[in-house]
Amino acid sequence: MPLLGKGMLLTMTEVPDAWEQEFNEWYNREHTDERTQLPGFLRSRRYTAVGDTVSPKYMAWYETQEVDDLKAPGYLELLSDQTEWSKRIMGQFSLFQRYTLEVSIDKIFGFAGALSMLRFTPPSSSVARETLCAQINVLLDKAIAGHGMVGGCLLENDVDVAHAPLVFQGKDIPAGDHTQWMVVVEGATSEACQIALSAFQELNEHVDMEALHYQFMFGTSR
Repeated sequence: MPLLGKGMLLTMTEVPDAWEQEFNEWYNREHTDERTQLPGFLRSRRYTAVGDTVSPKYMAWYETQEVDDLKAPGYLELLSDQTEWSKRIMGQFSLFQRYTLEVSIDKIFGFAGALSMLRFTPPSSSVARETLCAQINVLLDKAIAGHGMVGGCLLENDVDVAHAPLVFQGKDIPAGDHTQWMVVVEGATSEACQIALSAFQELNEHVDMEALHYQFMFGTSR
C-alpha cells in the first residue's frame, strides 16, 4: 500500500520526563484523531526514537491528500484555537520541529514497525536538485530490495506552506528558513532499515545528511 496522499505533515517533539506519560496520553487519545478527522487528512502514525539515536525522541506524521491541505482555512483555524488539553501539553514542549512536505517519490508498498530517515538540505540549484532526485529514485530501489523492507519515499518540505499558520495569525515569518528533504525507508525492524540506509552513502559527498531511526508506537486513519 503506498502512502495515502501526496502531502504530509511531520513533527518531531520532546517534553520533560515528568510530562511524558500525559504527553503520550494526549497524543493517542485526542491529538492524532483530532488531526486525522480534518478535511484532507487521511492517516496518522506516531514513532519513538530507537536506542541512543541523536534524533528527537518522538516523531509523528500525518498523510494528507495534498500538501496544500496544510494551509486550508479549517486547519489554520484549529491551530490558532487549540483545545485546553492541547494548550497544556504544548506549553511543555522542550523541542518542536514541524515540516509540511510534498511526497516527491513514493515507493512504499506496505506498513511496518520501523523506519529510518535521512534529513538534509538539498542543493540550491534547480538542476542539481533534479539530478539528486533522480539519484535518490534509483537508490531507493536498491535500499528497499533488502530483507524485511516494505518501501521508501522522498519528501520535500514546502516552506511557504509551513509559514501559512504564521501568516494566518498575522505573525512575523522567521528569517533564514530553508527547504529540507527527507529520504524515508520503512521495514520490519530498525536493523533492516539502518542497513537499507547504507545504500545512500554515496550521497554524503554532495549533501550533509543526518540519520534518524524510529519504531512505531500508534496510528489511526479515517
